[in-house]
Amino acid sequence: MIKTFKIWTYKEGDLPLMHYGPMKFVYSIEGDFIEEMERKGNPVVARDPDEAHAFFIPISVTNIIHYLYKPNETFGFLERMQAIVEDYIGVIAERYPYWNRSDGADHFFVSCHDWGPFVSRGNPKLFKNFIRVLCNANSSEGFAPYRDVSMSEINGPLDSIPIVSSGQPPYNRSILAYFSGGKHGFIRKRLFQYWGNKEDNDIKVYNYLPKGENYTELFGKSKYCLCPSGYEVATSRLIEAIHMGCVPVVIKDHYVLPYSDVLDWTQFSVQVSVDKIPELKRILQEIPFSKYSEMHKKVIEVQRHFTVNLPAQHFDVLHMILHSVWLRRLNVKLNSVN
Repeated sequence: MIKTFKIWTYKEGDLPLMHYGPMKFVYSIEGDFIEEMERKGNPVVARDPDEAHAFFIPISVTNIIHYLYKPNETFGFLERMQAIVEDYIGVIAERYPYWNRSDGADHFFVSCHDWGPFVSRGNPKLFKNFIRVLCNANSSEGFAPYRDVSMSEINGPLDSIPIVSSGQPPYNRSILAYFSGGKHGFIRKRLFQYWGNKEDNDIKVYNYLPKGENYTELFGKSKYCLCPSGYEVATSRLIEAIHMGCVPVVIKDHYVLPYSDVLDWTQFSVQVSVDKIPELKRILQEIPFSKYSEMHKKVIEVQRHFTVNLPAQHFDVLHMILHSVWLRRLNVKLNSVN
């Protein structure tokens, strides 16, 4: 793919809403990808648009919200956000033939913000074929796996590159399951209802960590790491678990797991339906250690697919995104444009 796939990034638009995105905290993958696509020497970057197979629209939804959203604004902002993106498409569709010849089917953008999916809802006809690369990949809210790409949410530290570690060996992980985070969203509220802040040596679910405990180190000491949805389906804890060699326990509804075109998540994660939350301990304890050990081994193997490198390296997370876009571009038929 890397040798043949070529992408043109449109040059139109100005900073900070275009050509730049966050490279820290939970939306960092959005900025990382924009940075990589505008890096000189990137082998997938087309020299001119006529040789491109796909076209990247370098708009940062996170930056639109950061710079233009007013606190407690309850009316009109989503429409303004949609208008910014539609105006950009209007400009490139007028200047170039590429959007019109495919009806947008070989064009894509990336957004890790929860509001990313809303961009296309104001004009469904315009975005009918557009490839949306989203962290918030909720199939009940219009995410279409045949067209859209589920992207991993990665909590980037101040130096932009998260640490990847194997954590403790399987035999040294003394905690059965661990979660620490806010109670927002009905799934987390249900998790806390049954397991929150209890005196249980096997399952540790905290709203606030006890004094002396370290958030990241607990990932490395746990066999399983609970990854429940919050307000939205995406959560950086899924990738934090993988980065620390902890088998993720996915507790979500309607979530399309990242890069599931090529990754078999059943090999390195446990998926528990929301109604089974009261049975979490039994479900995890009934998994034989040999099965757990094999899943742990697979987690270590797939870490490279969720690792951020700048510049990108083969099989890392930025290449996983590109590969997912490439798969959706393969069946696009171009229309003749006069």
